Amino acid sequence: MKTIEEQLNIWGRERRPCLFVLDFELRRPLLWPLDEVPQDSVWYNLNGISNTSENISASSDFYFHKFPLSFQEFDQKFQKVHRELLAGNSFLTNLTARTRVETNLSFQEIFQRSEAKYKVWLRLSNDSDVEEIVCFSPEIFVRVQDDFISSYPMKGTLDAALPNAREHLLADEKERYEHATIVDLIRNDLAQVTIERWVERFRYIDEVQTHDKTLLQVSSEIKGRLPENWTDALGTLLLRLLPAGSITGAPKPKTVEIIQQAEAEPRGYYTGIVGIFDGKNLDTGVMIRFLEQTSSGTFFRSGGGITFRSESRKEYQELIDKVYVPIW
Repeated sequence: MKTIEEQLNIWGRERRPCLFVLDFELRRPLLWPLDEVPQDSVWYNLNGISNTSENISASSDFYFHKFPLSFQEFDQKFQKVHRELLAGNSFLTNLTARTRVETNLSFQEIFQRSEAKYKVWLRLSNDSDVEEIVCFSPEIFVRVQDDFISSYPMKGTLDAALPNAREHLLADEKERYEHATIVDLIRNDLAQVTIERWVERFRYIDEVQTHDKTLLQVSSEIKGRLPENWTDALGTLLLRLLPAGSITGAPKPKTVEIIQQAEAEPRGYYTGIVGIFDGKNLDTGVMIRFLEQTSSGTFFRSGGGITFRSESRKEYQELIDKVYVPIW
């Protein structure tokens, strides 16, 4: 049986279009030639490339209620991470948690009605507890076009309705440190696969519409030039860059250990990547803004970057703010 790397390398050499969904732990990767994607269990829309119809108007009576874990539960996880940061074992750690939610929308309806760059719906048939997922992510992992690779890490989120929200977000010392750390990490990651690389844009703000508010999201663009034959090693390129730096931290190997200890459960497809190779170019997204249906109920996964400057209450609120559906 071929590994993920081997199969993607083969399709890359053949210039064969394909779709892939790679879980965070790389235990249950899903790979298909683009003309063999099973539409009864997989829907995707990646920047307008889709295998299903879209844009069903949302009814005004839909509901989406969230029941987050208690602050005490979150703080226990936060303190484990913070101790590691103070000990110098990590400079930045992305801590995530589940929030139980209730909604009258099916996951397929959420997929169809959501506005996002990267959307995927999966009905799963494996030995995990997760039965179904839907993801509506605004975050690019990497894009490759004409032998140039770009990454757009997102770090820094704030409610746009707060007074002077833009100015406050850009001036926040903790957020600035967190963002600079991730940009440096992504630049180092790209050094593994590029001939040269640079920061194209640093700390620009996008607005993200949700069902109940507008969020401000800070991103940067890091760019590099790939060897001309990069498609021959498509799988190798992706695996060198995984897991995504924006949802792990720095230094990456040790920080992944800290995440596993603090979160105490696998992430699965959450914070993995979904992507499409069209035979020439590559487009991939990080699977954040993520719902999963399990035998225990419906859960939204969210989180944020923790630094030694972080405050537990603020991080807890950010985790809750990120629990939303982009439907209005």
